[in-house]
Amino acid sequence: MPQPLRIPVYKTAPFVRLLLPFVTGITIQWYAQLPFVSILLAVTGFGAAIILFKFLPLSFRFKLQAVQGILINLLLIAFGLFITWQKDIRHSNNWYGNYYNDSGYIIARIDEPLVEKVKSYKANAVAEAFVTADSTIACTGNLLLYFSKDSAAQQLHYGDRVLLNKKLQPIKNSGNPGAFNYEQYAAFQQLFNNAFLKEKDWILLPQKNVNAFKQFIYAARENILNNLRKNINTGKDELGIAEALLIGYTNDLDKDLVQAYSNTGVVHIIAISGMHLGLIYVLLVWLFARIPLVNRSKLLQVVLILSCLWLFSLLTGASASVLRSAVMFTFITIGNNISKKPSIYNSLAASAFTLLCYDPYFLWDVGFQLSYLAVVGIIIFQKPIYNLIYIKNKWIDAVWKLVAVSLAAQILTFPVCIYYFHQFPNLFLLTNIVAVPLSSIILYAEIFLVAFSWIPFVGIWAGKITGWLVGLMNRDHPYRKPSSFCSVGSITCQYLFYYTVVYNCNCNQYMADT
Repeated sequence: MPQPLRIPVYKTAPFVRLLLPFVTGITIQWYAQLPFVSILLAVTGFGAAIILFKFLPLSFRFKLQAVQGILINLLLIAFGLFITWQKDIRHSNNWYGNYYNDSGYIIARIDEPLVEKVKSYKANAVAEAFVTADSTIACTGNLLLYFSKDSAAQQLHYGDRVLLNKKLQPIKNSGNPGAFNYEQYAAFQQLFNNAFLKEKDWILLPQKNVNAFKQFIYAARENILNNLRKNINTGKDELGIAEALLIGYTNDLDKDLVQAYSNTGVVHIIAISGMHLGLIYVLLVWLFARIPLVNRSKLLQVVLILSCLWLFSLLTGASASVLRSAVMFTFITIGNNISKKPSIYNSLAASAFTLLCYDPYFLWDVGFQLSYLAVVGIIIFQKPIYNLIYIKNKWIDAVWKLVAVSLAAQILTFPVCIYYFHQFPNLFLLTNIVAVPLSSIILYAEIFLVAFSWIPFVGIWAGKITGWLVGLMNRDHPYRKPSSFCSVGSITCQYLFYYTVVYNCNCNQYMADT
């Protein structure tokens, strides 16, 4: 019997071939810092060569196919160089660093709600102008501001504009050899300066500068947090986990509890990742398929599903791993509804290519790296591992599937976790079997709570049930080892609707805040 024809992955997934040279260009530009003139010459030169190649006789083009491939790859490398160069705010003529000196003042806009720290309030801000004695120069660029804890700082909100009367300090590392490179991490966020401000170091200006959509996102996020705080009264730990699990709000988390989750290999549950997006995707597909009128239009279902997914992604802070999942689900949803079965490799590469076009510095984001490695590990290794053992009992077989997916995800992520975090959760197989299903139930319970909290009786009992479920999950982590280290990567699983099992991995960002 003839064997079925197997088409190589690189032919069914053209974005894989586009992604590799593009990533090469991004990496070269970060480490080599090539000047713009050289990049422009490379882009125009390789682009012109490809166009001229099209005018050659057909026989020559056929013989020189390899040359055409090389030119396309070189153009993609040059494109990666260009995207990385232009994303660096320091190359902008309007960057505040081009004008800033000690004799002037910066006008900055608070770009997010203030986050309370132990000794200060932290906020990301955007420079709007540099003011001197005789001129005001419009500028831009991100700043990291710390306000001392006083009554004035408590009144600051998103969109407020402040005049800074304090010298900006460059963001630097702690100086400890081998420590986390916070300076580089901040640079990838386009943050190069910070300032610690006392009450006399800033003045609140009367005019606000508010983006209506951002204001809506922050207001919706605050409304969700208020609903959870009002209805979940079982304890501070339960509330902190519930807030983190639903929208990624981590300010109320107990660090010892986070370390306990890390030690048992399930910290991914409280770090918003593709698992959460996958669960919501399944819920939306089920819901819109049953709503009258909506279920009659595939186009309307696609629009509503993608709108809800992207709204959730923005509510959670739009981390790299969440954006990866959102872009992937977007491609898969559109592919499903144009009657084409998309290649999972192509969807994965296309999502990575899209995200790196948006922000090439995602390439150094640990969550981004672990997320894609986990998915690739699942796609390649899950089925061979699962086929090693045949189990008749459907319940035990379901557990074995979960174990197989967990093992497959760890194969590619294990060396990265060891490299970044120097430790590995040995209990991940046992804890994920319990924690993943339980956290999924909790997520759905929280969505129900937020949706129906306006009904007093329903809100109260949904809050009690949710708090009890979170407490049950917390009691699986009785050992809390005090530690200041709260950034550990871990793996969890989710099922992609219709096609395949997809894993995601997210790690809490190292916080070097005051």
